[in-house]
Amino acid sequence: MLARGDLVAAVPPGGPRAHVSIILPVHNAERWLDDCLRSVLRQDFEGIMELSIFNDASKDKSGTIIEKWKVKLEASGILVVIGGHDSPSPRGVGYSKNQAIAQSSGAYLCFLDSDDVMMPQRVRLQLEAAAQHPTSIIGCQVRRDPPDSTERYTRWINQMSADQLLTQVFTSNGPTVIMPTWFCSRAWFSHVGWFDEGGQGVPEDLLFFQEHLRRGGRVVRVDRSLLLYRYHPQAASLSILEGTIWTLRVRFLEERVLPYWVTFTIWNAGKQGRRLYRSLEAANRQKVVAFCDVDERKIKKGFYRYEDSQAPAAGSYICLVRPLGHHPVSSVLHHPDSSPGPAFQEEAPTPRHPVSVIPWWL
Repeated sequence: MLARGDLVAAVPPGGPRAHVSIILPVHNAERWLDDCLRSVLRQDFEGIMELSIFNDASKDKSGTIIEKWKVKLEASGILVVIGGHDSPSPRGVGYSKNQAIAQSSGAYLCFLDSDDVMMPQRVRLQLEAAAQHPTSIIGCQVRRDPPDSTERYTRWINQMSADQLLTQVFTSNGPTVIMPTWFCSRAWFSHVGWFDEGGQGVPEDLLFFQEHLRRGGRVVRVDRSLLLYRYHPQAASLSILEGTIWTLRVRFLEERVLPYWVTFTIWNAGKQGRRLYRSLEAANRQKVVAFCDVDERKIKKGFYRYEDSQAPAAGSYICLVRPLGHHPVSSVLHHPDSSPGPAFQEEAPTPRHPVSVIPWWL
């Protein structure tokens, strides 16, 4: 695997260096590749642009399609770099992206999936944003295909506020700007490091995104629909287990947020809230003072009892409360190793200490 900090633009002797490199990993993409490459050709960016393709052991006609488009793209002034391998098995998205980046020359990197289609303004508008925000990952709004697939998820991608792009990192199932919309400088990518090359089932985008945030990176979205984002059963993201994403989310929350909180309330008294509680390290479970919810069916039991597997005779009773005014106002009713509190708490009492709230419903 490539090491952090060794990213140098691959400039051919005597050849031009691109201003923007489009990074395109390909694996068995013949169904979508013509549309994808046509969208590269139709970009209205007027600077030097390069397409860097890495063909990850495709067994279909992807290679033939790439060679056909290489001629068309180069005739229009777009530089084309092609790498790949024909091993029996693919090495994965993280490896392919790293190879495509390593062989590219651009000062900026525009990431593209082989099943998606860019709008003509994408490179130009995201480059303008990246120049203004040099330590940011730049995303954009998307249009989903088919249009009625994942409607809630698409609204979430497109409608988050600037603040939510950072705060919802801890409650979402992936980066708050999706990977096929990413655009950043080569210098910043090099500072953060390379993608994880673990292969199928590894969320290389989420791991990189979390490292980006650790290093002080920001998140910016261009509020224009600049990508047709396809949904289909062969999408690489569908190979990642939900449990893998969950574990990374919780560990990142424990690393970045919970050390600064003395106590907190989980705003969900259902399965997801209880699952979060059970997933926490023991020291962080001790900080939970209540579960809040507006659903009386969830809180009518009055408490949640968690049995510590390492101390089977002991347990914690945590009150289930309805917040004042149906807002996530928190409580301090935590009864470790004792009998539970009242069966139903009509209003959350005034806390003895400041209590933070985690809304855990995504």
